[in-house]
Amino acid sequence: MRTDIKPVRPDRTPLRQAVTDRIKTYIIDNRLRPGDSLPTEAELCEALNASRSSLREAVKTLAALDIVEVRHGSGTFVGRLSLSSLVESLAFRGLLSPGDDVRALLDLVEVRQLFEEGMAGRIIERLDEAHVASLERAASELERCAPGSAPQIEADRHFHRLLMEPLGNHLVSQLTTAFWDVHAIVAPYLGMSSPREDAEAMAAHRAMVEAARRRDVDAFAAAVVQHYAPVRRRIAAAGPG
Repeated sequence: MRTDIKPVRPDRTPLRQAVTDRIKTYIIDNRLRPGDSLPTEAELCEALNASRSSLREAVKTLAALDIVEVRHGSGTFVGRLSLSSLVESLAFRGLLSPGDDVRALLDLVEVRQLFEEGMAGRIIERLDEAHVASLERAASELERCAPGSAPQIEADRHFHRLLMEPLGNHLVSQLTTAFWDVHAIVAPYLGMSSPREDAEAMAAHRAMVEAARRRDVDAFAAAVVQHYAPVRRRIAAAGPG
């Protein structure tokens, strides 16, 4: 049952921000989920005592954060609540300054490795045979793709997303995918990887699968370290001095 939207009271908060906050409160109070519809523009304007222009500016702000989604001809809905805005801001930070991109990429690699290496025990504990088989297929697909190609990039993304699925932690999965996406945007600015690095990365993916199949946490963690070693070397080579 939807609760009433409380009118915005005049205060020092800019009207657009007040309207933005009230829309978020409405979503929370009514326990709306991604894909659920919001009231019409006219209904929101009346309920929030806001002008059409203020409401549209607020909706535009929320849409940029993926909190709402505007479907032309259909209305406004609760968004996917993804981390797309985080991806864009981190990628821009990494590319904004030639001196900062290497540091930003190293930060991303460290976070990605921290997630996968640090959660090795939980990942192995919760993997079932079906999931191991999915990782096996994903690793095989990676090996069939041409290095640096779009299919290989997507296959690698899929592999690392699969690693986190057994945890059942939606936020960890979202963060992992977001950091991977930023990495994929910024990494090309380090230059192309070498055939040796590509082979090392492929071997690391295969080692992760084999360790998962044997339920060997230490071997899995070692394979994660092996996976990130080539890009760490490239970052070190591209860094100052």
